[in-house]
Formats: sequence, structure tokens, C-alpha cells
Amino acid sequence: MGTKDDLLTTFPAFFRVDGRKVAIFGGGDEAFAKARLMAKTSAVIAAYAENAEDDYRAFLAEHGYQLVEDAFSPAQFEGAVLVFAATGISDKDHLIAEAARAASIPVNAVDQKDDCDFYTPALVTRPPIAVAIGTEGAGPVLAQMIRAQIDTMLPRSLGPLAQLANRLRDKVDANIPRGAPRRAFWSRFFNGSVANAIEKGRALEAECLADEIIADGAEVSGHVALVGAGPGAEDLLTIRAHRLMMEADVIAYDALVPQAVVDMGRRDAERIAVGKRKNCHSKSQNEINDLLVDLAKEGKRVVRLKSGDPLIFGRAGEEMAALRAAGVSYEVVPGITSATAAAADFELPLTLRGVASTLVFTTGHDLNGDTLPDWAALAVRGATIAVYMGRSVAAKLGARLQEAGVPADTTIAVIENASRNNQRLFHGVLSEMALLEARDDLAGPVMVIIGDAVAGANLKHSSALSQDNKVAQTKFKGVAHVR
Repeated sequence: MGTKDDLLTTFPAFFRVDGRKVAIFGGGDEAFAKARLMAKTSAVIAAYAENAEDDYRAFLAEHGYQLVEDAFSPAQFEGAVLVFAATGISDKDHLIAEAARAASIPVNAVDQKDDCDFYTPALVTRPPIAVAIGTEGAGPVLAQMIRAQIDTMLPRSLGPLAQLANRLRDKVDANIPRGAPRRAFWSRFFNGSVANAIEKGRALEAECLADEIIADGAEVSGHVALVGAGPGAEDLLTIRAHRLMMEADVIAYDALVPQAVVDMGRRDAERIAVGKRKNCHSKSQNEINDLLVDLAKEGKRVVRLKSGDPLIFGRAGEEMAALRAAGVSYEVVPGITSATAAAADFELPLTLRGVASTLVFTTGHDLNGDTLPDWAALAVRGATIAVYMGRSVAAKLGARLQEAGVPADTTIAVIENASRNNQRLFHGVLSEMALLEARDDLAGPVMVIIGDAVAGANLKHSSALSQDNKVAQTKFKGVAHVR
């Protein structure tokens, strides 16, 4: 047991108000706010106001709520299960609150804590699901901030999914044994193909899938989500990615995914490191494919967490092929890829009207052959080239692009650890690429962006690759007007 400061002074509870009278006293903004709140329920609202404002009066009429324009009388409490004292006049609200308590009816007096038997929470609603946030009257603004965060986390499909569950409850009770089998069924229902169908607006398909699951009984099938973790910053993880991580039984993550992002998953989920860093592969790609298939066939919900976007240099194609061949259901959740995160860090345009209208994503490994890749011709014509994993071949990359005709003074931006707190930014020109390869201090993932559009970058937090290169400084300063 903690100190008194560690204890709640109110007990969160939900009142049943369906078809029941809720009395609201007052005719101004305070009463209007309570009426809007109660309008999210199926309560019967009775409004009492001697002089109701026009917008409040119109709202009540539009929703068919009763408006009684008489002076306050305790008789107006008859049949009420809740009372709101919201006249905006402290003494009057106190009088109403005392009368409500004398009638043994819970009362809320706006902005008067001592006259409140209950507080109105900030609500997130996905009927029949409701999340209520309370601060015991101490911080309504804080409650609204928390509400906004929760609102973004809960999918809009949660309500229809709960409604379907409610309709199926009798059928489930009749066909699925109590205990572990029924818990397994509901876990599969809320986290599997039924939920996915509802989220995509396929209500009929969801009902059919639910019937199939009921027919299967306690049998559980797995599912794999190929999820983009983004470039590294926790707050760049998408809402959908976070939700799936919170539902996962297993999280199989790449070495480039920061631990802080992995830790955003469900606390009791199994975590499996599967490597995939340069010169450090704890598992081969075939082993990863087999692992995903095996886990899904055990009935597990698996998140395959990949750095950046799974469809950009993430080998998602091989994993999808393996899952399809094994008959395992899967989905792909895109993430913010490193090139766009790096460009945002540098405040540089990847495309720029009149300068660069083409953008190429490539990898330094493309340069290992004898023939330059097709994108080299685009670089000659002014395209912006975003090179993933290019530091170890930077010298070769710079030299071969110059041989192909790309000017030596073409601007480049180099970003280590894009989007993260330990990011480092460098700028220079193509002829300085060899300097980058010699930088052994660049231990994090490095993105190189090449092209004339890069000259529009903000260099406020960037260091020059070569302090002696006046050409690079002039090149960037020459396009300061585009920033």
C-alpha cells in the first residue's frame, strides 16, 4: 500500500443510462457542453433553463431532447439517475447540488469540485467501446491531451468488431467450451482475419470468417505481419505498426531496428533477433523464412519487424513468397523509409521543380558488377539518387558516376542514423565521396543522397566532408534561395 498521494480519490465506473433520465440545469455554454457529452449515449436528456441560448436550444430541438424553461425546483429531479448543475452561477449550482444529494442522485457541478459526486471524463468512443480518462478534476486539458493520443491508437473498426462479437456471443457460448478454448477463440477473433476484414470494411466477409472460426472450435491459425519499423525514431512508427506489435505473440526483428522500437511491442511477446546487418547475419534468409512459417503454423501472431519500409531493400518479396507457398496468411505494413527520413533531417527536397523531377532509390551493392546500373544514366540527367548502404563503396560510387558523366561538383548529403537523436549530417560534392569511405567513425546506418536538388538543403547542423573544398560551399550557397 502506497501513501495517500498514490491512491485514487475516485473510483472509475460506468453508469447505465440507456432510456434513463439525465437532468441538465443551465442554458449556456457549460450546459451545452454536458448535453453534447450525454448525446453520445442513449440517455433521455431533460434540460432545465430559464433562458437557454439559441444554439443550445437548436441543439436540443434537433436531437428531440426536452427543454423546460422554468426556475429550478427539486421536483425536476423526479426519475433522474444523474444531475448536472451547469448554470455558470456558483451559488445556484451549489444549491442544485445540495438538493440532488438530498434526493440521493449523483451530481456534477461544473468547476466546483466540492459539489461533485462524479467527474465527467474525457471520452474516446467506439460504441459499444468507451475509454474514459479522468484526472479527479485537476487537469481537464491534460485529460484531453491523453484522449487525443488514445484516439489515434484505437482503430475506427473497433466498434463494429465489438458489435459483431456481441451478436455472436450466444453462438460462441453454445459451441466453444469455457476456459482456455474460449479465450483462444476470442483472441483469434479480435486479432485475426475477422478483425482484418472489419478494418477493411468487409462486414459480410467478417461474419463468414467468424462462423468458420466457430466451426473450427479451439483450433488456432497463425498470421504474419511484415512491419516497417521506420528509420529508427520511436515516434515515426506508424499507428498500425504499433497496434500489431501490441497484439503479437512473437516479434522477429532485424539488427538495425533500435531496441527502443522493439520494446514498444507487447511486454510478454517473445522477441527473436534475426540479424540482417552488414557482415552480421545471425540467420540466413531461408532460415528466417522457415521461422516465420513455423511460428504461424503453431498458431502464433508474428510481427516481422524490419528497419525502414519492408518493401524497400527489406527482402519482403522472399518472405511473402515463402508464406504464400506455405498457405500462411500475412499482411504488409509500410514504414517510413530511410531516404525520406534523411531528407527531412537535412530539410532537403528530393525533387525540385526545374532541377530534379526523378528520384531513384538504390543500394551501394549495385556497383559491384562490371556494368553500371541503369539508374546511372538518370543521374547524368539530373535525377536525385538516394543510396542505401553505400558508405563501404563510396569511393567506387563517386568515381564511376563521374566516369559516366555526372559532374564532380554535384552536391551530396550524407546522413548517419537518420531520424535518431545521435544523427550526424555531412555535405559535400561527388568528388569527395572517397572521404566518406575512409570515415571509420561512421558506425551507424548511412544514407547518401546525390543530385543538384541536394543543394537546397539546410546546412545549419551539417559539417563539410572537406573543410578545404570551396567548390562545395559555393555550390550550396548558390541555391540558398530555394530554402
